[in-house]
Amino acid sequence: METVNRMTGHVSADEVYDVIAAERPNISRATVYRNLNRLAEMGKIRKIEVPDGADRFEHWSHKHYHVRCEKCGRIFDVDMPYMEDLEARIRDTHGFDFTGHDIIFSGVCPAYKNKADVNG
Repeated sequence: METVNRMTGHVSADEVYDVIAAERPNISRATVYRNLNRLAEMGKIRKIEVPDGADRFEHWSHKHYHVRCEKCGRIFDVDMPYMEDLEARIRDTHGFDFTGHDIIFSGVCPAYKNKADVNG
């Protein structure tokens, strides 16, 4: 948890492992993965399941939305209120009991937009 808090942002389990392994070379990758998932289940950190990409972890545990850059794959927070009642507004025809939602928007980050503007 300390490592995720120190790193800030939206980090992969591999990135967390690399930092921890530099400090504790005997730690296993499985131990880091298991503890990241356990901390997420406990609500201490947030796990972001990224379609077609590595799961990400962040120190913000409150519910919020994200955007993934289509060019570099980085994840950013979206500045908008979380819609607590979204599940109640879904018309269900398949018998689900909805328990929550995660939304990841897609777009192009400012760094890549600026590269495109410069390279024309």
